[in-house]
Amino acid sequence: MAEPLRTCIGCRRREPAGALLRVVAVGAAAVPDPGRLLPGRGAHLHRSAECLSLAERRRAFTRALRVAGPLELERVREAVERGTG
Repeated sequence: MAEPLRTCIGCRRREPAGALLRVVAVGAAAVPDPGRLLPGRGAHLHRSAECLSLAERRRAFTRALRVAGPLELERVREAVERGTG
């Protein structure tokens, strides 16, 4: 069976889910979910600073995760910089 496709909230390119980092909202923070185990709505992002920057500029995290206020992105930023997550 083929892996599901997901859209990066930064660059808007579609990729297999395994090629993207899943991010979920936990309280007022966006948290990387590399194991895809956390409950809730997820947003997907390439593990690149460029896509993270585009997503921040477009305010895509709050829209994709359907949260009211701004999210703290420090943990996502760290995961992207390390190339993990």
